[in-house]
Amino acid sequence: MSAMHPMTPPPAVQPPPAVIPSPPAVQPPPAPSAVESAPPRRRHPRPRALHPRALRLRALRPASLRRAAVAAAVTLVAVTTALLTTPSPAQGSPAQDSRAQGSPALGSPAVGSPAQGAPGAAAPDLSPALSYFSGGAFDTCEAPSVTVMRAWRASPYRAVGIYFGGRGRGCPGQRELSRSWVSTVHTLGFHLLPLFVGSQAPCVNSEAKRKYAIGRTPWRQGTQEAGDAVKAAKALGIDAASPLYLDIEAYRAGDAACRSTTVTFVRAWDREVRRLGYVPGFYSSADTGIRDIERQRVAGTPDLPSVVWFARWGGGPALDTESALSPSAWQPHARIHQYAGNVTETYGGRRMTIDRSVVDAPVARVIPQM
Repeated sequence: MSAMHPMTPPPAVQPPPAVIPSPPAVQPPPAPSAVESAPPRRRHPRPRALHPRALRLRALRPASLRRAAVAAAVTLVAVTTALLTTPSPAQGSPAQDSRAQGSPALGSPAVGSPAQGAPGAAAPDLSPALSYFSGGAFDTCEAPSVTVMRAWRASPYRAVGIYFGGRGRGCPGQRELSRSWVSTVHTLGFHLLPLFVGSQAPCVNSEAKRKYAIGRTPWRQGTQEAGDAVKAAKALGIDAASPLYLDIEAYRAGDAACRSTTVTFVRAWDREVRRLGYVPGFYSSADTGIRDIERQRVAGTPDLPSVVWFARWGGGPALDTESALSPSAWQPHARIHQYAGNVTETYGGRRMTIDRSVVDAPVARVIPQM
């Protein structure tokens, strides 16, 4: 019951109003209410006016655009900063292949990617994760016993080259070399320089090495042997971010086909070692392998070694004055010079025939034994 029409009792003689309705034709139309007085929009179209909420949204739109622009700019700065500060992944991606290399690329990994060196210069991008050594080193065909290494703590050498893998090793047996040996010798204070003697140049000078010549698919062969090298290093407790030095013995200079095959093998080996998180190093004669790799660096060829170990006997140690290398190439902390070979020395009552080197380069990171 409506509150606007209170009910009163009707007179007894008057019939109920509901029984006698007024005819529609004679009934005057009801007066329009305040709400009905406005004509319906659908019956009387007008120029469309914006709703107040739409006006507010339109008024806010420039500010929203400004906020969106600021947010986009902040995002761009953040992404750019991340790209500039994040270490590059391990070498092997197409983007990395387009850059000249004369330095390690560790990610992450691998090991970061190397900076491009201008012709005649190399700019190593050595990761802080690497372990470095500067001083005297020796290597010998077969790893000495722990007893001999303990005696040689009286020597001036604090680094030792170990031939840890490869089908071309002169002493493949390596009776002493084991994970325990690596850990113990490292604990004695010796840094380790791992050498891998795999396939050799087809025109290698050494007759004993010719049966290990690189085959018809040098890229695939280099990639496969790099995997073998990393597997062997891990088995000995040599951790990622360690240098692995590929040993390519002296070969015939001036043989273009042989040089091309050898360089292709070395580049494939470098790329795969780098991709697997290790640092590719390169040992060779200064007048053949080192000279050819330096030419590739000057030409901007990608997938080159991060560290070079050059052999030039007959003089004293000279890291920075090697004629086969530009003075700025593989600098800093990326050179080893083997300056004497097949010399006999005795320390602590133990005698060995060794090759002598001077080092300013990365050395192995050894996983501690539990």
